[in-house]
Amino acid sequence: MQQLLAPIHDFLGCETPDLWVEKAKQPSQLIPLLIDHCNCELKAAQTAILMIRKYAIDKSSAHLLKDWAKPYEDFVYQQDRDAHAFLARDSKKNDITSELVANEQLAYSADVMSKMVRLIKEEFHHFEQVLQIMTARGIDYSNIRAGGYARQLIIHVRTHEPLTIIDKLIIGAFIEARSCERFAKIAPHLDDELAKFYTSLLRSEARHFQDYLALAQDIAGVDICERIDYFRQIEKRLILAEDSEFRFHSGVPSQ
Repeated sequence: MQQLLAPIHDFLGCETPDLWVEKAKQPSQLIPLLIDHCNCELKAAQTAILMIRKYAIDKSSAHLLKDWAKPYEDFVYQQDRDAHAFLARDSKKNDITSELVANEQLAYSADVMSKMVRLIKEEFHHFEQVLQIMTARGIDYSNIRAGGYARQLIIHVRTHEPLTIIDKLIIGAFIEARSCERFAKIAPHLDDELAKFYTSLLRSEARHFQDYLALAQDIAGVDICERIDYFRQIEKRLILAEDSEFRFHSGVPSQ
């Protein structure tokens, strides 16, 4: 695990504060933590889908991605939801990635599509895994407000290409790296089932971080260390700042 986490710790500007871990350990926080984790997995998949739609596929394929995400979005955004029915459906029939057509006009489209498609598959699977754990424990999914972490990173994205996609990919790397770091932080403090689950996520999250970073570097074609450090400082401030909301990527709990 330490070998897996070493690049994560080198990349991030700080470790998760102990006060966040102490709050995450509290039994009363388990339900909001699991629900927010579920939402984070969906948001990660949606972000990758938007990345593919804008930068990697022919427009004729856009509806395929929409259809792929529809069952997950319907479950989350509709009030009348049935977790058992959602988990019992045949999720494989919604995987239409073999039908996607790359945008040949963009030199990096094939690489973006390949890496993001794998990420989407894994994020949707993680969503289902979290929901399965919740359902088995009698925890109903409910809508909770998302934290401001990702939004506060996105506002710093440059507005002209290819700088826009480079910044978005760097932000994706930080979000995945922080997720990986926090999974490792909380796993030792949870029950055996959850500890095993969160430990099992470390490898895929670490790979997602590396994929985002590799894409950013390849597309830039020049050294991006300065831009990475720019977002490193922003992300560090968010993690170390006092935060009134407790979420998977929130800052230091204010109470």
